[in-house]
Amino acid sequence: MLASVTLADTQAIAIGAGILGTGGGGSTYLNRLRLDGELRRRGGILPVMRADDLPADALVCAVGGMGAPTVSNEKLQAGEEIATAVRTLEAHLRQKIAAIIIGEIGGGNALGPMVAALQLGLPVVDGDGMGRAFPELQMDTFMIEGVAPAPFALADAHGNTAIFPRIGSAEQAEEFARRLCIEMGGSAALVMPLMRGSELQATIIRDTLSLAKRIGETVLECRARHLEPAAAVAALCNGKLLFTGKIIDVERRTVGGFARGKLEIAAFDSHQRQLTIDFQNENLIARSGGEVLCTVPDLITLVTLEDGAPIGTEALRYGLRVAVLALPAPKELKTAAALAVVGPRAFGYDLDFAPLPGDLL
Repeated sequence: MLASVTLADTQAIAIGAGILGTGGGGSTYLNRLRLDGELRRRGGILPVMRADDLPADALVCAVGGMGAPTVSNEKLQAGEEIATAVRTLEAHLRQKIAAIIIGEIGGGNALGPMVAALQLGLPVVDGDGMGRAFPELQMDTFMIEGVAPAPFALADAHGNTAIFPRIGSAEQAEEFARRLCIEMGGSAALVMPLMRGSELQATIIRDTLSLAKRIGETVLECRARHLEPAAAVAALCNGKLLFTGKIIDVERRTVGGFARGKLEIAAFDSHQRQLTIDFQNENLIARSGGEVLCTVPDLITLVTLEDGAPIGTEALRYGLRVAVLALPAPKELKTAAALAVVGPRAFGYDLDFAPLPGDLL
């Protein structure tokens, strides 16, 4: 397991987080540049803690970015939004945060919290609340397992901040925060939820930062050996290579703070054999010939065929040669309580979840 993050680790972590992001979570490229810059400015080492090493009464917070990936790529961050939101919440509580938690390990949202941890002089914990990326705030194991959603804070690129001292539910937090995020220009920093070490230990998906690094290292090793990485990544994560082909159509629009749409991929051997993927920031459902092949919360992720680079939903375009990976979700996302929040029906699909064999971790 990771004890620290250094400049030698960031490329692998960025690749692995992009793959775990299932199309969402924001740009790993931009956030890796920011992480590398902060590491160079602040000694080159970010301490990483195991969840079980936190004191039970330590105050910790999950952090990340909120908004549509299409917006976050076009609207650059000022650089300290997450740290500003954390300091705002500390001032409101008159208490200090002991460690930073990655809200979602998928995409750039795995890297932004590490930037903030360096700016705040805090360690980051090896784990997160999703084991992937999800589009809505209530979709993490912290709040699924009963951690209170409030108080929470948002901040934008102009230094504007907002605190919600109280909220009725995690779903209501999503509704209110999403509207405010849109008013903040379509992207904002989020600090949520706040919890004690004992609550974190009971609800976190452990060691996902270490997993992201291992996935990225697998991709880099395949590149060095001039091998296509997709099958090796699938094997590492107990998943499978679902499809290979060329993107022939993309329908994408930004609606209500989300990037929504679908894409069509045609197989190389026959354009009659196609895969359709629906997405809402993240890839949700994969179908072929009317058959559902994989559904959320299992991970559906696209990588470039030749070098295994993850492809976000904001970067989908005609002509890309891709491999589609189907990876099993962490066991924490497959309980009845979790499926009520992150299963296909939670996204409006009249489908029961049919899990892939095994677990991601």
